[in-house]
Amino acid sequence: MTPRSTVTSNPDKSRSLTAGPGTIQPAPDTSTTNWMYEGQFPGPELRVQEGDVLSVELTNDLQEETTIHWHGIPVPNPVDGVPNVTQDPIAPGDTFTYTFRAEPAGTYFYHSHVGLQLDRGLLGPLIVEEREPHVEYDREYVVVLDDYLPGDPRPPSDGGRGGSGRGGGMGGGGMMGDVRPPYEGLLINGRLPENPPTFDVTEGERVRFRFVNAASATVFGVRIAGHEMTVTHTDGQPVNPVDVDSFVFGAGERYDAVVEAENPGRWFIQADALDGNEPSARAVVEYESAGGSGAPQSPSSPSNRLQYGDLRAISSLDGVSGSPDRTFDLTLSRGGGQSYTWTIDGQAYPDADPLQIRPGEHVRIRMTNQSPVVHPMHLHGHFFRVGNAIKDTVMVPGHRGRVTLDFHADNPGRWLFHCHNLYHLDAGMARVVKYVE
Repeated sequence: MTPRSTVTSNPDKSRSLTAGPGTIQPAPDTSTTNWMYEGQFPGPELRVQEGDVLSVELTNDLQEETTIHWHGIPVPNPVDGVPNVTQDPIAPGDTFTYTFRAEPAGTYFYHSHVGLQLDRGLLGPLIVEEREPHVEYDREYVVVLDDYLPGDPRPPSDGGRGGSGRGGGMGGGGMMGDVRPPYEGLLINGRLPENPPTFDVTEGERVRFRFVNAASATVFGVRIAGHEMTVTHTDGQPVNPVDVDSFVFGAGERYDAVVEAENPGRWFIQADALDGNEPSARAVVEYESAGGSGAPQSPSSPSNRLQYGDLRAISSLDGVSGSPDRTFDLTLSRGGGQSYTWTIDGQAYPDADPLQIRPGEHVRIRMTNQSPVVHPMHLHGHFFRVGNAIKDTVMVPGHRGRVTLDFHADNPGRWLFHCHNLYHLDAGMARVVKYVE
């Protein structure tokens, strides 16, 4: 694999996005001020063919600096969108153009990488279509899951009790030692469960659902009533199809699943917060023959939940075989004292040493989670192998959970490696992976 170089050829597709404030209405009697791309929440779907050059000009109509990160796509370093690591943040009133070759194919998303702006609504799906899909399907839907914060996001403080008013209780998740923002609901495609989006299907179709966890602090468990799911991709990358009735994914992860439409009626897609007690996010799968009548049916309890061990990538990851050239053993933990801090090996970003690697190395990162809380860890600029899967974001379970990931140092630059729980990132759980000669 050659390093991603800055693209100079003319773009195949150009889009302009404006980030600015606006009002959203996730349910008929619920509205709040959000920040949005193009006045939409979630932001507009960007869809390109694999290998196309995409150019996106971002205009900042906010009162503060912003950027866009292209989550999951190994773009050239200067357009990765991490403020003060890969680019200067875009000042209010200014524009910045991101240009990159959209490859490999997959389900991705884009979002602000400044402060807590993701939890204000600055996010949208990015779909890179395969030229030759490894699964057949007749229609597809993108399903963006999110947590709904009606006010301005604030970092937890005051010894971890902070702006949430919920303290460490974390109802339903039993997660001591963490604080959950005061979410007032869970969203599918920007809508609360009392106003669920509808996905129309016709009996006999194979329907591909692209699930994106764009939440800031929620691990979701996903089920579809009356139907089995065949998981075909994780984080955009193809896997040998695996049949399940449910899956769990952390902030930043994506799964594609194909559903055989063979059970006419109206059925809920349901997504439950595993770390919160808000009402489930919902959408409706509605068969043409149902005629819109009858209440949708809810899913039964999961009995065959996807595990990471079920995922087997269809292709191997170049440059990752045998023993690694460099290994990092990292501990994920809550910082000591009264401040709300999350650390990697006891250091809180930005006051943290970079992880130094050399071009071409096979790098291994072994993580041990000393906290009781799940940490979805995301590496910018690279895919990694975890077990037999190829991913870019992986959940490290709490209570001394361990995860090992391997990647090929094939994309020089300075890249962020961090927890995708936005509040953990903001409180220090990040490192820069830095190439050195």
